[in-house]
Amino acid sequence: MKNAIVLAVVLSIGLLCTAQPSAEVQFIITSDSHYGIARPAFRGETNVDAHIVNQALVAQINRITSALIPSDGGLHANRPVGSIDFLVDTGDIANREEKSEGGNIQTAAASWAQFRTDYLDGLTLLDPLGRRAPVYVVPGNHDASNAVGYYKLLAPLTDKTSMAEIYNLMMSPSQAKTATTFDYTRDKIRVSHDVAGIHFIFLTLWPDTDTRTWMEKDLVRVGPNTPVILFAHDPPDSDSKHFSNPNGKHDVNAIDKFENLLSDVFADTDGKSKSSDLPPSLELNAWEDFLRQHPNVTAYFHGHNNWNQFYDWTGPNHTVTLHTFRVDSPMKGHVSATDETKLSFQIATIDVASRTMTVREVLWNADPQHADAPIRWGASTTVALAPRPAR
Repeated sequence: MKNAIVLAVVLSIGLLCTAQPSAEVQFIITSDSHYGIARPAFRGETNVDAHIVNQALVAQINRITSALIPSDGGLHANRPVGSIDFLVDTGDIANREEKSEGGNIQTAAASWAQFRTDYLDGLTLLDPLGRRAPVYVVPGNHDASNAVGYYKLLAPLTDKTSMAEIYNLMMSPSQAKTATTFDYTRDKIRVSHDVAGIHFIFLTLWPDTDTRTWMEKDLVRVGPNTPVILFAHDPPDSDSKHFSNPNGKHDVNAIDKFENLLSDVFADTDGKSKSSDLPPSLELNAWEDFLRQHPNVTAYFHGHNNWNQFYDWTGPNHTVTLHTFRVDSPMKGHVSATDETKLSFQIATIDVASRTMTVREVLWNADPQHADAPIRWGASTTVALAPRPAR
């Protein structure tokens, strides 16, 4: 009798184990919320404020969990989306406070308040344990320029609110930063989270030299076979004007047009000058070298120039393969700004056991005449997250 009970328990445990789905991670990515500006047209209206557009986006994200994943050859096809581990916004929460013909762009403080209402308070996504899914944010160049100033006139000249609040959200300092105490040079968003055996890193703007130094220390505790996924605002090939000014007083000015948002002083030259019109070749070589030394850094999500795109970044010397995902903007999409049916966000599903990830485009406004219309599925791709083989 005793042996029969033991056997029954063992069989029950075995059945429970086989019934459990393999570990997975699922997250949503959007970018470039750009509070403070208006879309020319949205759902039959004109000059529609970003607050209204982002609220509509959040409403559709909140409905995603019951949507049926399409039969597209990707992970977990033909089943409901289900729980979401977290949502990421890859920056430009506040639009840069440049003066416009219609008056001043709203302050970063006002923009952050709207973002808080829409995303931090308005999202109802739940993680696999039934808890409210966290919202992660990395700053964009507009958030950063509001904090450090710009070569065009801003009103006010600086407003550090969105940068300070992103820092507080992501870094959880013992003493919260304010628009007065935040220091852009010192207070960088550099943080990582581990979810079900995947290592996620969240960065200020782009992995410049100082950030890569931080990453080296962070990755020491990460196993060489653990997949690492990055979230940053800039694409892997970055933007020359975001580097620090190599000329004159090294300041932000209308002649040089460098924005001093990255720690690296721009080093490229055409033999006569160092201009923000030149590509950041030396800087990209250094980034490629870093990736070659860390082959488990295999995926990268970004905004900045916005449309839905899945591509591999191979570096200027083509020695690495970084699976890269460009995300659309609700306000400044390269395609969706003029065709609102193309407005999209992305949802990523990772199977931890196989170390594969499917990223799907979600068309959240495909039927502009009906606000409650269900989402439609766009493009999708499945990539391996295992470490890259040496080249």
